[in-house]
Amino acid sequence: MMNDFLTEDTKAIILLCGVFGKNRSEKPLSLTEYSALVTWLIEVKKRPRDLLQQEYVTEASLGAGINRQRLESLLGRGVQLGFAVEEWQRNGIWIVSRSDRDYPDRYKKHLQHQAPPLLFGAGDRSLLNGGGLGIVGSRNVDGDGELFACQAAELCAHNKMPVISGGARGVDRIAMTASLESGGIVIGIVAEKLLQKSVERSAREAIADGRLLLMSPYHPKASFSVGTAMGRNKLIYAMADYGLVVSADYKKGGTWAGATEELKRRDSRPIFVRTRNNVPLGNNKLLDFGAIPWPHNVEKETLQQQLIEISKSIQSQQTTQQLVLFDTVNNIEEPKKKTKIENTFDSIDNSAPLSKDTKPTTIFEAVLPVIIDNTQMPISRDELAEQLDVGKSQLNKWLKKAIEAGFIKKYSRPVRFESLIKIPVQQGTALNGNSSIVHCRR
Repeated sequence: MMNDFLTEDTKAIILLCGVFGKNRSEKPLSLTEYSALVTWLIEVKKRPRDLLQQEYVTEASLGAGINRQRLESLLGRGVQLGFAVEEWQRNGIWIVSRSDRDYPDRYKKHLQHQAPPLLFGAGDRSLLNGGGLGIVGSRNVDGDGELFACQAAELCAHNKMPVISGGARGVDRIAMTASLESGGIVIGIVAEKLLQKSVERSAREAIADGRLLLMSPYHPKASFSVGTAMGRNKLIYAMADYGLVVSADYKKGGTWAGATEELKRRDSRPIFVRTRNNVPLGNNKLLDFGAIPWPHNVEKETLQQQLIEISKSIQSQQTTQQLVLFDTVNNIEEPKKKTKIENTFDSIDNSAPLSKDTKPTTIFEAVLPVIIDNTQMPISRDELAEQLDVGKSQLNKWLKKAIEAGFIKKYSRPVRFESLIKIPVQQGTALNGNSSIVHCRR
């Protein structure tokens, strides 16, 4: 029964990365560890299912740098997996892994090594193709924001655009409910209690109609945590064609963190934001990162085409401005003593374009632009190590050099790292239409 429900690849991946049963003696592989294992598998032309054979476990341990006993223990949880899978199957929960054909191409292309190894879900798997508008915002949203989220979701339903959101209280639920009540399609990427949410009456009816897909990279019974909530943000944007931030607190909360993380990506999704009167400070500040004002007048019949035209217009206006990072590293004097970071930063030219002829001469010079790009907002050492897919000991050495050279600032309580060089992004402009947004039914 279990073999019909899971491919052999997925069976191996969930044994390595999944959480199930009460026995937690061995910690499942992290995303970084699993990515290292995948790299080795590709190099030796093997698949995850090959690890179910004992003869390959020792080689995998050496190739990926993961303790052999830990791998054996994780792969030996077959009985526990069997009981868990039977429960999930009874409740309509399916599983896909990065090795399955059904796994979303959007995640592989947009997130690459950050794409979750496993996805648990309930609903029509064809909706994993994604596309649509990712609507996000604060849990404690005001009346204006609530009405705006409702109107935007109804517009999506009218234009047959799926709404992608996170299922949390506030903007997420408002947008998802409004879309479903208007006959639209919803993809909910939840951070907690997938199993419980999928059997609620309203969800069951929409799932049965093929209009609701609930999915999560976490165990179907996982409880809420800040980490799981933050980790789900990138999945919302990657699944969508566009993002829409209804309300965001400035420099705090998952909405702000998720939007700024996406906007820092080189090939980020276009992210729109509610502007004008009575919006949180974070909304306007997101414009400085490259977010686009949501058009004040929306053409009801051609929403998707209008968003395409706005996005293209903004992209054509933006000019790529980069830093002479390598030249700066070569020219900066070795500090005789520990100097104030502010003084070192003042001497850096952060406006000149990057020379095409400039080439790094050391590994540190090669990775420095990547570190700076990924620390535009404060980030923890663990998060940065996972984003860069690098060991913490090596990352510590690079961070130390970057701090001494005046590129990075270190905060304490909690420990965070932030680039002192801000990559400028030109602010977008709105495109006005001819008719106003539809009114939300109350």
